[in-house]
This record gives sequence, structure tokens and C-alpha cells, in this order.
Amino acid sequence: MTQLTSDFFVERLQAWGVTRIYGYPGDGINGVLGALQRAGKNGRGIEFIQVRHEEMAAFMACAHAKFTGELGVCLSTGGPGATHLLTGLYDAKMDHMPVLAISGQAEATARGANYQQELNLDRVFADVGNFVQEAATPAQLRHLVDRGVRIAVAQNGVTVLILPKDVQDEPWQEPRQAHGFTRSGPGYQRPRVVPYPADLQRAADVLNAGKKVAILIGAGARAAAVEVVQVANLLGAGVAKALLGKDVLPDDAPFVTGAIGLLGTKPSWDMMQQCDTLLMIGTGFPWAEFLPGDGQARAVQIDIDPSMLGLRYPVEVNLHGDAVETLHALLPLLTHKADRGWQEDIARNIKQWWQTLEERAMAKANPVNPQRVVWEMSPLLPDNAIVTSDSGSCANWYARDYRVKQGQRSSLSGGLACMGAAVPYAIAAKFAHPARPVVALIGDGAMQMNNMAELITIQKYWQGWQDPRLVICVFNNEDLNQVTWEQRVMEGNPRYPATQSVPNVGYAQFAESLGLKGLYVDDPDALAPAWAAALAADRPVVLEVKTDPEVAPLPPHITWQQAKAFMSSLAKGDRGAGQVIADTAHQIFDGILPGKKA
Repeated sequence: MTQLTSDFFVERLQAWGVTRIYGYPGDGINGVLGALQRAGKNGRGIEFIQVRHEEMAAFMACAHAKFTGELGVCLSTGGPGATHLLTGLYDAKMDHMPVLAISGQAEATARGANYQQELNLDRVFADVGNFVQEAATPAQLRHLVDRGVRIAVAQNGVTVLILPKDVQDEPWQEPRQAHGFTRSGPGYQRPRVVPYPADLQRAADVLNAGKKVAILIGAGARAAAVEVVQVANLLGAGVAKALLGKDVLPDDAPFVTGAIGLLGTKPSWDMMQQCDTLLMIGTGFPWAEFLPGDGQARAVQIDIDPSMLGLRYPVEVNLHGDAVETLHALLPLLTHKADRGWQEDIARNIKQWWQTLEERAMAKANPVNPQRVVWEMSPLLPDNAIVTSDSGSCANWYARDYRVKQGQRSSLSGGLACMGAAVPYAIAAKFAHPARPVVALIGDGAMQMNNMAELITIQKYWQGWQDPRLVICVFNNEDLNQVTWEQRVMEGNPRYPATQSVPNVGYAQFAESLGLKGLYVDDPDALAPAWAAALAADRPVVLEVKTDPEVAPLPPHITWQQAKAFMSSLAKGDRGAGQVIADTAHQIFDGILPGKKA
């Protein structure tokens, strides 16, 4: 039987180590789907996970890359199926994850004819992709796969391969050894990237001279957790974590100040305001206002991507290199600081901060304080749990109240901060690690937007997972809460119900209708038992909690201008929050930056 171009395509993906594809079918990609089916019958298959929407497939591919370190792969038909991929692919682009997107296309013979579902997809994907190409002939496909996958993996970026329908079904043709052809091969080995010794010495001189050293880590430091701890112990430093680096170090380490930025902690803020030296490792943390002021601190930065160096702060020594290898080379040049006063102060601040968070979580609300939802979850999670979070106010509680333990993993849509990523992330985590329990934290707005349908995906596949535990925790407050508070604090406007109110939906009941388990909580004292029951269930669970929308997801340190804007919103008629808003106002004025007085 003649091998089709689509059969070669699937074989080439296997040669690159692809084992799983997330996608949704359509006639524009039927050739590849047929090849996947034939390969499966021959015992050489790639697992195909049928999602409910192509955007979710792209999110899952991104999450697969995050939770495995491998290439994530998603697939769609052409036209609308292809454009649906964009949001999830931008998530991968902005969080620097290697993803391959496979898209169908109208027949090559019809291109340029305003044919049904014919879009210029190479232009559509031009911004999101590091490599975007449409195949015109079978002989071209070999090098498109080889080059495209290599670029995605080497550059931690997105590759999009567009396959016209008729090209998929043509007989496979090997490229000839002739002019006008090129013959490629698979394979890529990541190199050892280390700065020059002179630059490492300059960096060490800066760090050794510092008396109050602060370290900021991101996802790029994940493989270097041991080295980061060694550096912190040598320099007597504190370590703050950008949100994508939350799971790099556990939160029970006494020198770890937790998250930084709008969703951050007060100890992280205080450390950055008081340090005289800053070491940034594998982070593109965007909010430069949370870093030291210009001239306050000398700085060193390590990043594998040179385009991220010196981008957020005027760094004295930029080190282009892999975090692990660079720190290995840097450690022997660092001197142990005998004075531990700075690090001890940080440890005291952290201990006090956790007590403050517990008090806030246990504060009364109507009916359930959303902070308490995550606070009660943390100690009950197994040491190998994976936690995903959506954007919105739940990300605040994830960032601050979730105390990540050694061995746990977690992530969310970081650079894009997109609603609707928590559930597809959790599904991908289960496929990548079927023996580990997974929890997704999601607001009701994102759940309604695009994640309720993915409960059907969970229902379709959960019985094949080694450990069936997957908990989808929905914060049901009938409000697009993050934006509500941004309107109040950033704009000084009262809540606008026409844009902010969302319908009250029975999420737990919907789960039950699918054959999953549903739990509903509207009593704060029932939270811990509900979490225990969800984490002990014999099937996936939707834990729906009726939370109070008037518990503000505010940073622990805000400006005087933001405080005035908040009070302005109250003066304009936003008085429905009652005592909780009054308590929030009290917290705001207690938290105004030092030196900013009324």
C-alpha cells in the first residue's frame, strides 16, 4: 500500500518523541486523523485527546509542556478551528513554552479562490509563531517538521504547521538529492550555555559586596532549585518568587518571601524596598514598580533568553546562560556572609505574614471568605499534588494563601493572564501525570466562559487515569470579581452590575449530571471536611463554594492614589459591601506605602 504524506507526517512526529496530541477533528485535517488511526492499528500510535474546543487544546498543549518539559502538541482543522487555537498559543508564547500546532487548510488547488474555510493562516499565526509554514508539496513536509520542532524546542516557542487537505492525501515523496530540494533529519540536544569567567567574576563581586541581598526567581529557575538555595544560604539572602516560579521553592523555607507584585506578599515588597543588591534568575516578572528604585540596588541577572536581560531593571551584570550551569559556575566565587541579620529579619517577617494571612482567611464573610477556601486546602494537599489556577481574583488567593510544599507542582496562565486556563491545565496535568492528584482553582466567570464544557472531557477520560482524583474548585460569587475591584481601586468607580454580574449556576449539580461528584459549600466551617471528601473521592469532583465578592483581592501594599480611588468609589454609591468593605478600607489605609500620608 502506498504511504500517504499524512502517514509520513505522523511517523516524523513519533521520531521527534511526540506521544500525545490534544485536538478537535474537522474535514480540513482528516488526512492526519486517518494516519493517526492507521498508526494506532499498527501499534505505533500517538494518543489523541478529544477536547471540546480548540482553544482548550492549545491550553492543554502549553500545560503539557509546563508539567513535563516536553513539546506540547495541539491540532485543529482549518478556518475557524485554526483561529480558535490562537489564545492558547499566545499563552505558550508569553510563558516561553515549546508547542507545536498542527492546522488543516483548504486544498492547495483552491488556494486564492476565496474557498470555503480558506484563510491565510500563515499570516494569522505570524505573530504568535516562532516558525509558521504552510506545506505546498509532500517533499517539503520532512524539513518543515524537523525545522519546526527544533525551533519550538530550542527557542521555547510556538511552531505552526499548516497542511492543505489535498497535500495530506497525496502519496509520500522523499525529497530528491537534487537542486531545489533539501534533506533534513530529526534530533536536538540543548547546549551548555555559560557566561565567560570574567563576567561570572564581575557578578560575584557585586553579590559579595552586598549586605542586603534579595533574589527573585521565575519559572526559568525551576531546574536550579538546589543551586538557588545554596546561593541564598551563602549570601544570607531572601528569595521572592514571580508567579510562574511559585513551585520552584517550597513556602515553608524561612527565607522564601512568597509571591511578588500585585498578587504578592508584604515581605516580598519590604525586601525589595530595603535591599541593596538584587539577583534575578530566570524571570520576566513584568511589574517593575515592585522592584527596587533606580540606584537603590546593584543587580545581576541570569537568563537563557538574552532578550529578557536588563528588561525590568538597570542591571549591572547581565549573564546569558542556563540557570543551573551558570549558578554552578558562580557558586565557587561567592563568599559566605557571616552576618545573618538581614535573612533573620526576613524570616521573622515571613512568620508574621503567615499569621496575618490566617487572620484574614478566618475573617467572617457572607457567606464564605474566598481566602479561606485556599487556606483550608493547602495543608490537606498530598505532597505530590498539582495545582492550577485561573486568572481573576482566585489567582490572588492561589498566589498568597496556597503554601506550596516540596514536590508539588503548580502553574497558571502567567504572561497572558487569560481566563479559562485552569481546567484545561488540570486536564493536561492528569494526562501527563495520571498517578498524581490535581486541583484547579477557578472563578465562576471563567467557568462559564469556556470551562464547563471541559467537564465533559473529564467525564470522557477520567476512568483511564491511574489516580482518579481531580478537584475543580469553583468560586461562585456571581461577579467578575477581579475587574470589579480594578474598577474600584484603579478607576475610582463603583461596581457596574451590567458588566460585572454573572448568572448563578449550579456547578456541583452539573457535575453530578455528568456522573462526576459534586459538593456545595456555603458554610465556612464545612470547607475543611469538603476538601477532605473531595481529595478522597473515587472520581473527579466539582467543589462549588459560595464565596463573598466583597472580600477585596488587593495587594498588601497600595499607593495613596489607589486608596483615594477606592474611597471615591464608595462616595459614588458603591455601598453594598457593608462591613467587609469597611474592613477593606481599614486594611487599605493600614497598608499605604511608607511615607505616603493623607
